Amino acid sequence: MSRRSVPDRARRRAIRALAAELGVAYSVAARLLRADSPASARRLPLRFPVGDDEHRAWMFAAREHRTFHSRVRDTRLATDLPLGRAAHLTRRFPRLRATGGIGPLYDGEGRETTLAMLYSVLGHESPSLLPHPDELSWAAELGEETAVDIACAALDRAARQLLDHDRWRLWARVEAALDAGAAGTDRKARDAAIVLGQELRSTSLRGSLDGVRHILDALLVETYDCHPPGIRVRVAGQSGIVVGAEWGPTGPPIGYQVRLDTEPGLRTVPTTDVTPESAAEPEPIPT
Repeated sequence: MSRRSVPDRARRRAIRALAAELGVAYSVAARLLRADSPASARRLPLRFPVGDDEHRAWMFAAREHRTFHSRVRDTRLATDLPLGRAAHLTRRFPRLRATGGIGPLYDGEGRETTLAMLYSVLGHESPSLLPHPDELSWAAELGEETAVDIACAALDRAARQLLDHDRWRLWARVEAALDAGAAGTDRKARDAAIVLGQELRSTSLRGSLDGVRHILDALLVETYDCHPPGIRVRVAGQSGIVVGAEWGPTGPPIGYQVRLDTEPGLRTVPTTDVTPESAAEPEPIPT
């Protein structure tokens, strides 16, 4: 018996993932996806790059058709710092496997754990960045990810900036934050610190840092309608793919890390030099 086609296997994986995420039967998840196709998923906005990754296309299509109750469940998870928000963002920005030969993006074992650790570091070192609980509770019940993103904007940006610092030093800061949390009086923070501390001691997480950076870059560029990792672009007439964003202290990204099709390494270019590959060529002005 021949194996099922790749698109069919991708669709079945997406249905199983959606069923698990929503807590519904496989048949219910299948009905939610029935009206979609990978082709229509590829017509999603630029913030959802899928390339040739059928599974990612199906996952994004499924998220676009969530019920209100499912969206509220997601936003409640997104406000639960540090573990819940890390889980939410990892699901929201899944692996991008097919990237034209440069390797997967949004990848690396332990992305969710590493992201939660970044939030723990900030909660320990800069507690003023944590959103007020009342603001998070209000945003959680709206069922709108954007509302939660606004509440967590400063925290998310600070988490991304941690990845621009010395990465060896970062792990020492993580360990210090988790030790402090495990010894604290807040039961929720203590339980999270204990769980993350066990992961830190038992799992190698260094391979997840680039994937976490991709997730946070994709999250932050949404606010400014800029280019997320994985999107095809053109730079000085050459085609390539965005691998990361460069950030200043505030505001939109100031540059991108781009892997051009004709070059083996990364090139850092200012945002003004980058255009979407799918953008139409400007029409000539009549003379």
